[in-house]
Amino acid sequence: MTTGFATGRALRPTTKVLPEHARGHNRSLVLQTLYRIGTLSRADIARETGLTRVTVSDLISELMGEGLVIEMGQREDARPGKPATLLDLDRSAFQIVGVDLSEYATFRGALLDLDGHLLDTVSLPLAGSTGDEAAAKVEQIIAELVSRAVRPILGIGVGSPGVVDLNGVVLSAPNLGWTGRDLQGELAARFDLPVVVINDANAATLAEHSFGGATGDMMLVKIGHGVGAGLLLGGTPLFGSRFAAGEIGHVMVGTDGGATCVCGKVGCLETWLATPRLDAALAAATSDIQKEQILWEAGERLGIALAPVVGALDLAEIVLSGPTELLDGTLARAAIETLRARTMPEFHGNLELRMTGLGEDIVLRGAAVMVLSGQLGVS
Repeated sequence: MTTGFATGRALRPTTKVLPEHARGHNRSLVLQTLYRIGTLSRADIARETGLTRVTVSDLISELMGEGLVIEMGQREDARPGKPATLLDLDRSAFQIVGVDLSEYATFRGALLDLDGHLLDTVSLPLAGSTGDEAAAKVEQIIAELVSRAVRPILGIGVGSPGVVDLNGVVLSAPNLGWTGRDLQGELAARFDLPVVVINDANAATLAEHSFGGATGDMMLVKIGHGVGAGLLLGGTPLFGSRFAAGEIGHVMVGTDGGATCVCGKVGCLETWLATPRLDAALAAATSDIQKEQILWEAGERLGIALAPVVGALDLAEIVLSGPTELLDGTLARAAIETLRARTMPEFHGNLELRMTGLGEDIVLRGAAVMVLSGQLGVS
């Protein structure tokens, strides 16, 4: 069983639609309203959504029958008449399996609740695994988490490095040795559960949208085993015509050469910024001054890569996700200074570049958003 991740539309429905599309959309609208606002009466939901009370009552009956919505008791109300019955999403009804394949040393997985909170975790050392061996470790993590679940599993979400199409096929992940691997199909067949596989940076962007501090158009740069980015414009994820939007890791930055990348080119952004490359360069440094120079140059290269994107899309903020000890400080300062120097100050002088507040769990929590959006239409 597979499920398609919501594409080409805003993540959060806010208005009713035409009759031929209405029921599924309005169902998601009711769930989204309860998910974001919390405890409401049927009349409250009707006012918030613009739906009729009859439609809301019908949808609530359906959702209660599926165990997704529960009654929370009566509202304490001084007004005359029968007190309203309050409703909420049953946030303990299901659990979600999330898997993060973005780090170069470890694969991580977690059981999460519907609010994106981690309930249990599993990790396995990658130990240089590629191809079938790496895929087997993904299955091992998921099998362990499925065995630990104490509620029905809503679905499985996986954030993978590389280029991933909308069917969950990993078209190219050089660091894992995957080309054209139908990871989503393999996992769905193995576990007989809804599965969504997307790029890890896109998963992190969804987490920042749903659980982080994102307030408008943004780009999130995910730095780990490689370097990738996710884009959210007008509340809609941007994947690109060949599913490679945000693949900035293999963009060459500068014309002064550099190290050879795993992709075969020389001077890709990953050669300056990927965690194993930075760790190795810093370990070889002989002084604190040299370490600062390494971090500053990495930040400059990031700023060089991002400046045309910021200029073209008029982004309000850039969010960094990765090892705080590497990114937060010298590297971030160099990136924002380079960005501002290379774009128009009257438009981008207030551009914010910040670290995510979601830490190392950002892709796992993004995996939960993938499943929530695909299965319930909420985020």
